[in-house]
Amino acid sequence: MIEVVTASAVTAFVTAVLNGAAGEMGKQLLLSTQAQIVRTLGRPTPLPASGPELDMVGREISSRLEPDQRLTREWALLLGSAPVAATLTPGAGMPPSPRDFTDRVAVLRQLKREATRPAKGRSRVALLWGPPGIGRRVIALQFASENAGLYPDGQFYVDLRDVAGDQAVEPVVVLQRVLREMNVGPDDLPATELGCQDLYRRLTNGRRALVVINHATTAAQVRPLVPNTPELFLVVVASGPPFALDAERIEVPPLKDRDAKALLKKAAGAENVARAKARLPGILERCEGNGYALRAAAVRLFDAEPPEPLSEPRSLPSDPVRGTVRAVCARLPSPTVRMCRLVALGGWPVVTAELAAWAVAASPEDVAPMLAEAAEAELLQPLGDGGYRFPPEVGRYLADTAGAELGAPACSAAVSQMLTGLLNRAEHAAHAALPQSWRVAEAPERGEPYAGEAEGLAALVAGRVNLLRAIFVAEDYQHIETCLRLARTLWPLVLKAGYWAEALPALQVAARRADERHPESETSAALHFQLAHCLGQLRRWDEAEREAGTAVAHERAAGHLFGEASCVEYLGLLHLYQSKGPEAAQRFAEAGALYRRTVDDRGDDAGADAGEDRQLRRALALLERHTGRALWVNGELAESRRHLGVARAHFEREGEDYNLARTLTDLAETTHTMGRDREALDHIAEAERLLPASASAHRRYLTDLRRRCEATSR
Repeated sequence: MIEVVTASAVTAFVTAVLNGAAGEMGKQLLLSTQAQIVRTLGRPTPLPASGPELDMVGREISSRLEPDQRLTREWALLLGSAPVAATLTPGAGMPPSPRDFTDRVAVLRQLKREATRPAKGRSRVALLWGPPGIGRRVIALQFASENAGLYPDGQFYVDLRDVAGDQAVEPVVVLQRVLREMNVGPDDLPATELGCQDLYRRLTNGRRALVVINHATTAAQVRPLVPNTPELFLVVVASGPPFALDAERIEVPPLKDRDAKALLKKAAGAENVARAKARLPGILERCEGNGYALRAAAVRLFDAEPPEPLSEPRSLPSDPVRGTVRAVCARLPSPTVRMCRLVALGGWPVVTAELAAWAVAASPEDVAPMLAEAAEAELLQPLGDGGYRFPPEVGRYLADTAGAELGAPACSAAVSQMLTGLLNRAEHAAHAALPQSWRVAEAPERGEPYAGEAEGLAALVAGRVNLLRAIFVAEDYQHIETCLRLARTLWPLVLKAGYWAEALPALQVAARRADERHPESETSAALHFQLAHCLGQLRRWDEAEREAGTAVAHERAAGHLFGEASCVEYLGLLHLYQSKGPEAAQRFAEAGALYRRTVDDRGDDAGADAGEDRQLRRALALLERHTGRALWVNGELAESRRHLGVARAHFEREGEDYNLARTLTDLAETTHTMGRDREALDHIAEAERLLPASASAHRRYLTDLRRRCEATSR
C-alpha cells in the first residue's frame, strides 16, 4: 500500500481538494482532508498556501506512513475520494445561424485554416472583431454549423451579455459559465479560478470540441480558456476593437455590394428587392455593407411604399447601425418606439413583457404586441421564453436619444418604475426562498407571492441577470435605498444557488453605498456579511475575514446582538475551513455567548415571539454542529461526538431533515476517525434515508465514506 501513498500523490490530492468543488460536500472533503493531516502530523496544521508548502506537507505525510498501518490504509482510501475523472458531455449547442447568411467566404476560410492547421505546439484560438452589427457572431455560428463534423465531442456557446449586461465579467465567472454549458452541476463547480481552469482543461483534454465566447471585452476574461490541447478550438468574438490575446486575429469587413444585394434578396425576397430597384443604390450606400443594417432594411422592403428613411445629419460621422435605427423608429408606431427607448435606458440583459410594462405603466398584455413588432423590425432579438434583447449598439442609441426625444421626467419615471417592479418581484422571491430567514425582508403587501421555496429560488435564478443589473442601474440613477434593498434579495442566490462570483461586483457596489448612506447599521452589516460569504465560498480567505470582521463591527455598533452573533459564527467557519480549529472553536464559543445574551436581554418579555425562540434554538444547534466539526479537525474526537449528538437531537425534534443529514454525516466522519466504523455505517445509512434523490453530491460523498469505513473495519 505504501507505494500508492507517495508524497506526490498526497500533494496532488491536497491541491485538488483546495481548489475543488465549492459546494457543501466540497467543503466536507476539505475538512476530512484537514482532519487526516492533523492526525498524521500530530499537530494543528494550517492550509498550505503555496506550491512549496504543499510539497513539504506531502513529503512529511508520506514519510510517516508505514505499510499495514490503519492510517496508511485510510490515506490510500482518502486519495480515492478525489474528484472523479471529468467527462465532457455535449450541452445545448450553438444557436442557429440565420438563413440569410451571405458570403463571408474569406473569413470562414481563415477560421477553417486556424481550426485545421498543424498544431506545432500552438493553441487553436481565433479572435473575430469588427464594428457593431457587422456580423461577427453570425460568422462564428455559421462556422459551427458548416463544420459540426470536426467537433463530435460538442460545441459550446456563451454570450457574456447573459451574465451582466454592460458590466465587466470576471474570468472566474466566464469559466463557470462555460463549465455549466458543459453540464457541470452547481455542486461540482470548483471554488477558485484555478480550480475552474483545471476542470475545464481536464474536460477538454484530447476532445474535439468548439468553444465560442461572444461579447468578450478583455483578454483576461478569456485567457484561462485558451486550449492546452490541439483538438480544441476557441473562437472569441470581441465586443469592440481587438485586444491583446494570443490568437489569430480575423477582422470582419463590410459586405461588398453584390453580397449585400444577395443578403437583401434572401431576407426580403427577390421580387421585393426588384420592386425597390430605384431605391437600392441609396439603401446600399446607407447600410455600408453592415449586416444588421441590411437585415433591418430588408424588413422595410416588404412594405409596398415604405417611407424613405431619414439620413444622418451631415455633421455626424457615418454610422450604419444608428442611421438604420433612426429610420426604423421613423417608420414604427410612436408607442412602440417610446417603449423601446424607455426600456433601453436600463441596459437590461433580458427584456420581458413585464419589464416593458413597468417602463410604460401598462400591462404585459398591452406591450407584448409592441415587443413583437420591435423584434420584427430588428430593434430587438428574440431569446425564447418570451424574452428579448437589444443588439448592443441599438440599445445604446435608443438610450442615448431617449432624453432628447421623450424628456428627462419621462425617462426618470420609467427607470424608477422598472426598478420598483424588479424590487417587488425580487423581495417576493427572496422571502419565498428563505421564509424563516431574518436576513431577507418580509414579502411586500403588493404583488403576487410565489408558491414555495423552490419556486421562489427558481425565480431568483431565472431573473438574476436583470436583478444584478438593477443594482448598478439603481446606483447610477441615485436610487440608493432601492439599490440596498435589491442587494439584500441576493442572499438566497448566495446561500443556496452558488452564484457567488456573479453576485460579488453588485454586492461590492451596494456595500460601499451602504457605508456612505447608513454607516455601521444593520443594512451595511448585512451586505458586508453577504460579501464575506461570497469571498469565503471562493476561498479568498483574507478578504472574507476582513468583510466578516466589518460585519461584526457594524452589527455591534447597531446594537443588533443576534446579527453580531451570526457574523462571529461565520468568522468561526472561515477559520474552520482554513484548518484553524482552535480559533474556530473560540469563535463558536463567542457566538454562543452572544446568542444566549439575546435571551438575557429580552428577560421575561411577554411579547417575545415564539418564532424568535425557535430561531435562537436553531442557531445554537447549528453552533453545536460547527463546534463538533472543529473538534473533529483538532482530533478531540470524544468532545466532537458529544457536541454533534446535541445538534442531532435538536434537528430530530424539529424535523429538519437537511441539517440532520449533514449532522449525521459529521458523526459518521468522527466515529470513523475514532475507529468505530460500525457506528459510522449506521449514521451513513440514516443520513441516506433522509436525503432527497436530488442531493446527488451528498449521496456520492456518503457512498465514498461508506467505502472507507467498510475497508478499515475488516
